[in-house]
Amino acid sequence: MSVSFTTRPHVAQAVARGRRRRASRRRLVIVTLAALVVTGFAVTLMAGQTFYPPRDVVRVILGEQVPGASFTVGRLRLPRAVLAVAAGFGFGLAGVTFQTMLRNPLASPDVIGISSAASTAAAIAIVSLSLSGTQVSVLAIVSALAVALLIYSLAFRDGVVGTRLILIGIGIAAILESVTSYVLSQAAEWDLQEALRWLTGSLNGTSWAQVLPVLVALVVLTPVLLSQGRDLSTMRLGDDTASALGVRVERTRVVVIVAAVGLIAFATSAAGPIAFVAFLSGPIAARLVGADGSPLVPAGLVGALLVLVADFAGQFAFDTRYPVGVVTGVLGAPYLVYLIVRTHRAGGSL
Repeated sequence: MSVSFTTRPHVAQAVARGRRRRASRRRLVIVTLAALVVTGFAVTLMAGQTFYPPRDVVRVILGEQVPGASFTVGRLRLPRAVLAVAAGFGFGLAGVTFQTMLRNPLASPDVIGISSAASTAAAIAIVSLSLSGTQVSVLAIVSALAVALLIYSLAFRDGVVGTRLILIGIGIAAILESVTSYVLSQAAEWDLQEALRWLTGSLNGTSWAQVLPVLVALVVLTPVLLSQGRDLSTMRLGDDTASALGVRVERTRVVVIVAAVGLIAFATSAAGPIAFVAFLSGPIAARLVGADGSPLVPAGLVGALLVLVADFAGQFAFDTRYPVGVVTGVLGAPYLVYLIVRTHRAGGSL
């Protein structure tokens, strides 16, 4: 009995030390990623075909008129960089939300058809309905939300099983991509350039009118997802275990799906479906923070960093300029193949 009393405090102290280490590691990861995002943001504003020193960039941000820099930095680079951070953060946060909730790294919005819904709606709006600007964005947002509801409804049978939802989402994504291909085959040449933005994802020609709705969506929906972070982490243990621990599983699932789809829809409406950012951000963040830490904020920061770096590389790292979605697609596609092969060799399923 005396051994039991003397060992229990040591066990409790070891558990407390472990928690402190994990919390410290998570804070370090968040600070490091935030510093990298700020650095990438600054480089994007300063560097390009013309280099502007930090002093000129700061003066432009503060509203001063600087010859040359006011147009290049203030009108071209700044909204593009802000959208890269905002859309990347939204994609990363929404992607890891789905992956955590469904306990499957393949459960990403760009894999299960939600991003495809926005793309298809936008292509139809541009090519068949001759819409533009805000009208296209609104239709893309509504379509993404509607398809997410459809996928959830089809997958629901005494609850939602991750594998069922993923397979249904992949099937719907294939249908939507076929519709998009057909619509584009009927498009006039002058419509193709605008429609292509909705296929690969691009930050070209970004304006503040595109950026502001994404920022508003982040301000409104990010706190919703973060407030559900504890319940979301508990749902990793399975629905039955989470319910036994007091989590209202279906309510939590509906709230996080609506918030995550909202982030995806607004980000896609501004930048197009930037390929694989939502898919890659979660696994990278999980490796950085460890298995027990919440990956929500780190995944958002990883997404922002991915889009910033990929967009800058697409502009200046090659002989030809590539949209950001082409660069992220080159990064993400091999990882998707690797993940499927690894799962198959391990004897698992989707």
